[in-house]
Amino acid sequence: MHILDLDHLVLTVKNLDATIRFYTTVLGMEAVTFGDNRHALVFGDKKINLHPLKSDIQPRAHAPKAGSADLCFRLATPIEEVIAELQQHGITIESGPVRRTGAYSALISVYLRDPDQNLIELSNVITM
Repeated sequence: MHILDLDHLVLTVKNLDATIRFYTTVLGMEAVTFGDNRHALVFGDKKINLHPLKSDIQPRAHAPKAGSADLCFRLATPIEEVIAELQQHGITIESGPVRRTGAYSALISVYLRDPDQNLIELSNVITM
């Protein structure tokens, strides 16, 4: 087997509206509705499907829990501008900017929390 790419992932959320508002307003993703009134967030060619915690969507993770994710997004926007935007939205930066190791390169990252307390890492690739 040879995996090519990640198509989508799923976040279990307590408050669908708060999650959509955060990811669209703060992170600039696009909210979409699909299928039988299902909700997702789109950025580039990737998608985050949203499963409300109390929903009966099947199949689903064995033990879904809101706030258990740790996600890293690579950004085109310089990290200094990202920090300024987060401050304008009143978002607390939990850590950073700090140097990290990404999937294929070094990163400079800041960390914050979404409405469910998932850890969100926003990163720029460090080019030498």
